[in-house]
Amino acid sequence: MYHSLDSSGSPISLDPGVFRQHVKFLAAGRIKVVPLERLPELPGDEDAVALTFDDGFRNFATEAVPPLHDAGLPVTLFVVSDHQGSNDWGGHPAPGIPTLPLLDWEALGRLAELGVTLGGHTRHHPRLSRLDPAGLEEEIGGCARRIREQTGQATRTFAYPYGDFSPESVAVTARHFGMACTTELRLMGPEERMYLLPRLDMYYYSEPGTLEAWGTPRFRRRLAWRATARRVRQAFRS
Repeated sequence: MYHSLDSSGSPISLDPGVFRQHVKFLAAGRIKVVPLERLPELPGDEDAVALTFDDGFRNFATEAVPPLHDAGLPVTLFVVSDHQGSNDWGGHPAPGIPTLPLLDWEALGRLAELGVTLGGHTRHHPRLSRLDPAGLEEEIGGCARRIREQTGQATRTFAYPYGDFSPESVAVTARHFGMACTTELRLMGPEERMYLLPRLDMYYYSEPGTLEAWGTPRFRRRLAWRATARRVRQAFRS
């Protein structure tokens, strides 16, 4: 899971140079990189990943697409279908998060032509657990319809904004999409619920060698420590 490729050091940011090193490592073939739709179909012992970007920042087109295209690596971009301009979700920039421009539909159409898979990320990036049934249908179903209207293609993939969901939002998502991603920080297991897929936040793999340690005891220890720390922070906030 990536968001923005910029040098701000924010929790949603990864330096473009670090991302290019990630692409170099992934393109070497030690790990299979597959489209997100294929990942749950692979055998449980398959060493594979799918690449996803949330929000649809403009720097995705300038910093992510060229190295990915050159390396022949597939990627899914989760777009906020009805929010224009920048990531000031709800009109209020988030503390510690840079305000960055988003891709418009003309640019998204060009990316789709290049082979980027467009997924849904709601219409306006709300916290879904706070919405009533009508609001969930508007945000989730409305996002699927808008992508279809703009691109002529149906989208099968979805990501919950902020990793926030409820049983009701999962049910609505299942009516409109084929799978959905959370922000739960862990590796996929052999039997996953298709609408609660985990992801690895690449913010935690910005230091040299951390992603390249994939599959080693050091990698597993770091992942377990980060996941525990995140759960503690979330429990404290709750």
